[in-house]
Amino acid sequence: MFLLEKPQGRLRHCLPATTLMISMSCLLWSASGLASFEDDLITAALERTRHQVRYDGTYLSIAYPNGDVPADQGVCTDVVIRSYRALGIDLQQLVHEDMKANFEQYPSRRIWGLTRPDTNIDHRRVPNLQTFFSRHGQKLGTSDSAEDYQPGDLVTWMLPGNLPHIGIVTNERHPLSGQPMIVHNIGRGPVLEDMLFNYTITGHYRFHPGENADGL
Repeated sequence: MFLLEKPQGRLRHCLPATTLMISMSCLLWSASGLASFEDDLITAALERTRHQVRYDGTYLSIAYPNGDVPADQGVCTDVVIRSYRALGIDLQQLVHEDMKANFEQYPSRRIWGLTRPDTNIDHRRVPNLQTFFSRHGQKLGTSDSAEDYQPGDLVTWMLPGNLPHIGIVTNERHPLSGQPMIVHNIGRGPVLEDMLFNYTITGHYRFHPGENADGL
C-alpha cells in the first residue's frame, strides 16, 4: 500500500558531478547556505500541503527521468520525491542509477521478487528510499527525543499492518507538544501534522546534496 514544483532558493548551477555509481546534473548550495538547503526543502514540503492529492499507490508507467504520477494522486513517498524535485533533485533518476549498478544492495528482490530495476516504481517505495539515503546521505540514530530530529530530516515509520511510511521534519513546532511537525501523506493528502512519535520509527536520514561524503 505504501509504495511506496521549485521555490526560489539560494542555488548555484554547476557542471555535472559524477560519483562512482551515480551521475547527475547538480545544483549545489553555496557554503554559506547549508541552512538554506534545509529552508528550501521545508518550503517545498510545506508547499505540498496546498495541493489536493488523492491517496493512490496504483502502479503506473511514468516518464524517465523526471517522471511523475498525475499531480492529483500520490502516496507518502511522492511528498518526498516532489519536494526534492522542486529543488532540482530527481530521486527517480538517482535511485535508478544506484539500483542499476548495485541492485543486490536494495531489497527489491527480497521484498517484491524483482530481478532488475524499474524506473516506474523503485523510487516510490519506502524501503528503496531508506537504502538510497543510507548509502548516499547520512543515516542517523533514532530516539524518543524530539531534539534529535532536525528541520529537513527524513523519518520513516512502520504503521500498523507492517506498512512503511516516510515524512519530512519541518521547523514548525506544535504549540502544545513542542515537537517538530511533519509533512507527510498517510491517506488524506499532504498535511502538516504533529505525529513524529505516533508510530514506531524505523529510520532517520539526512540527504543534502553537496554535503554528503560521496559528493552528491
